[in-house]
Parts: sequence; structure tokens; C-alpha cells
Amino acid sequence: MEVKIGVQFAPRELVVESTQTADEVEKAVTKALAGNTDLLTLVDEKGRRIMVPTDKLAYVEIAETETRRVGFAAR
Repeated sequence: MEVKIGVQFAPRELVVESTQTADEVEKAVTKALAGNTDLLTLVDEKGRRIMVPTDKLAYVEIAETETRRVGFAAR
């Protein structure tokens, strides 16, 4: 799962490849934005934790990772 996080006053977005499901990420974002916590915390594919202060979030984009096609295909 690919998650893109826009941070206020940062020139680039954060891109995280996560093993969490879309529902888990959405619940974490909703919980953070509801004021229940000061940090949005996600875990990437390697087990690293990414923490972003909730008050600095500009946007969060959740997208399923596309499987890359190998070989040639006729369309």
C-alpha cells in the first residue's frame, strides 16, 4: 500500500510503502485528525515507524500498490 503524506511548509511529500491495509491507514488518520493523538504514526514495509505531527498534515493520499507487469502484452 502506498501512502503519500503532504506536510505543511515542506517542499516534498512523504511517500511510505506500508504493509498496513487501507482501512488501518484510514483509521489511523481519522484518529489523529479527531484530536485523539498528536501524531500520525504509520509503519512501513521494513518495520520503521513514520510519525508526523497532526497539526502539520496538509493531506494524506492512500493508494493500492499496482503490481508491475512483466513481459509484453498486446492491447
